[in-house]
Amino acid sequence: MKILHTSDWHLGKRLEGFSRLEEQKVVLKEICDIADSENVDAIVVAGDLFDTFNPPSEAVDLLYKSLKRLTNNGRRPVIAIAGNHDSPDRIEAPDPLARECGIIFAGYPNSIVPPFELETGLKVLNSCEGFIELKLPDNNVPLRILLTPYANEFRLKTFLGEEDSEAELRSVLRQNWQKTADKYCDDNGVNILLSHLFIIKKGAEAPEEPEDEKPILHVGGVQTVYTDNIPGQIQYAAMGHLHRYINTSSDTCPVIYCGSPLAYSFAEADQKKYVIIVEAAAGEPVKIEKRELFMGKKLVRHRAEGVEAALEWLNENQDCLVELTLVTDTFLTAADRKRLSAAHDGIITVIPEVQNPDLLKTSDKKSVDPTRDMDDLFRDYFRYVKGQEPNEDIMKLFAEIQSVEDD
Repeated sequence: MKILHTSDWHLGKRLEGFSRLEEQKVVLKEICDIADSENVDAIVVAGDLFDTFNPPSEAVDLLYKSLKRLTNNGRRPVIAIAGNHDSPDRIEAPDPLARECGIIFAGYPNSIVPPFELETGLKVLNSCEGFIELKLPDNNVPLRILLTPYANEFRLKTFLGEEDSEAELRSVLRQNWQKTADKYCDDNGVNILLSHLFIIKKGAEAPEEPEDEKPILHVGGVQTVYTDNIPGQIQYAAMGHLHRYINTSSDTCPVIYCGSPLAYSFAEADQKKYVIIVEAAAGEPVKIEKRELFMGKKLVRHRAEGVEAALEWLNENQDCLVELTLVTDTFLTAADRKRLSAAHDGIITVIPEVQNPDLLKTSDKKSVDPTRDMDDLFRDYFRYVKGQEPNEDIMKLFAEIQSVEDD
């Protein structure tokens, strides 16, 4: 069978106030097209479906429409779990209706998927806390999935029934996973782990988490999970949380972070984005293929020597989102900022890099001189914070504030 692994959609996420929804629409369509062209048998989404616990309605609408298309009218299951950005209850709320479409949600590590069967032939063969076994419509080999959505250490121990508060989290997970795998996962089916945790090789250097990501490096602040905690029966571990592709495989199976479908911070500016196609057979090592995604806008950090050089580069590089560092001899004027904005509608941030030491020295000296006129002090402060001169309206507002304080 073929399984498509994706994660970290972060629907509703913005970049410094800039909406990414249109990009998310086209990249999710690209993922749907790959699923169709590869004729995959199942899709797993490894958490962080949304960017916040309370996502905007447009993001919710996009999630359900995309998952519905991925199911191919119920002929292939889509199994999606909650990540650390998701509300587990919100993820599971549409589950009764979603199951009728072939979509299976799991919000908690002890979630139980109720038995159901569709006319397409999709059927739940076995289900217990954190586990599901499926009969696929066009495949006689059962698909078994250990489900471990994100939860902090306290909740994991509570959900998994661990009474010893001092027990290592990884030990609790290992025992639970192994017990389930021993009961359900033999060599007559395809066995995978679907999780949103931070897993590394024991003794290996931990990779950095995304720049603006909520950190779960120690899953609740105490423990890190190791690849050798994964049961030997597992043929593939589909992971979510890290935004770049990382293969942290154990000796027995690939442990893969497929990464986010879009670059969500400028720290990800040079990263390629992927989904993973997993070819699996019962009792055999899996084959994995990275399929690069191309539909999102590139995030570019560019450094320009002066406004004119910046304008020339911006005009030649329209289809991207830009963090622009502008080297100047003086502070940026409002007119300069207006020219830059008019040249490119994807400028996210402008970082002035003032090279004139005399100007900086003068500005610093003036800013600490209490005998100077208040308007001059405010102008220096505004230039320091905003990189430009305050306009007439701002100065009038500042004067009005001063008059109120005087009264």
